[in-house]
Amino acid sequence: MSRTLGRIREAFGDPILVSAGRKMVPTPYALDLRARLHEIVGAASDLFRPEKPIDLATLEPQFTIRTNDLFIGAFGMALLGRLQSKAPRCRLRFAPDGDDDLDMLREGRIDLYIGATIALKPEIRTQALFNLSFQVLARAGHPVFATDITPQSLVAHGHIVVSRLGRWTGPIDRILGEMGLARTIALVVPTYYSMIETLRFSDMIMPVPDIVARNLPLDTIGLKAVDLPFPIEPVTLFQAWHPRDDRDFVHRWLRQEVLATTRDGRPIGEG
Repeated sequence: MSRTLGRIREAFGDPILVSAGRKMVPTPYALDLRARLHEIVGAASDLFRPEKPIDLATLEPQFTIRTNDLFIGAFGMALLGRLQSKAPRCRLRFAPDGDDDLDMLREGRIDLYIGATIALKPEIRTQALFNLSFQVLARAGHPVFATDITPQSLVAHGHIVVSRLGRWTGPIDRILGEMGLARTIALVVPTYYSMIETLRFSDMIMPVPDIVARNLPLDTIGLKAVDLPFPIEPVTLFQAWHPRDDRDFVHRWLRQEVLATTRDGRPIGEG
């Protein structure tokens, strides 16, 4: 004890405790120090206590999510509705998807990235949302629907390819190539929803993720969707965020609502 007291005296340049008869009493400096240390220890202890609940209804959160039209079209309004049901003044901004900027999360310019293919920095956290499978979308009276679709009937018609990077081919073409078949790709567009309105006026075929077709009023707009005639590896959509936001109450709430919104419409294991 005496050695410890000696180190404390040396550190603070004060006797800290002095003799008063048969007792040791604190110096005035020690009494002042005790009050200040009490505040410091109390503040440090708060770090280990559960966070106090936050009333979301009193907040005005604004979130920026970078994603593609696939997610926006399928879940954008549903997500906003869920957020505003608890935080009525919440605002949501969707930024366009792309591979041109991998520091968006690290620099705090977006709150979430939702996608499937971007290469992220190693520290970025991710969570799987759901799996995508693909269907064939075409006008309801298209000849391809006259009989059960086969790989041969699929390649007998012109195709529209969706690629935000402008690529002519993808996984479907690799599978067809293994069968000795090839599509005639007449048109490449950057988004899934860019051709929906005009697809019904052509004999083109457009393979799309199933959530696109599932969220369209197909009968009303004169379109029809069926599964591809061969299995294709599903694509997993995920949400990604920077680790600095792991414990932030409002950001955790955003991530929970994104997950709940997508799970309401699609379980993660669904193909």
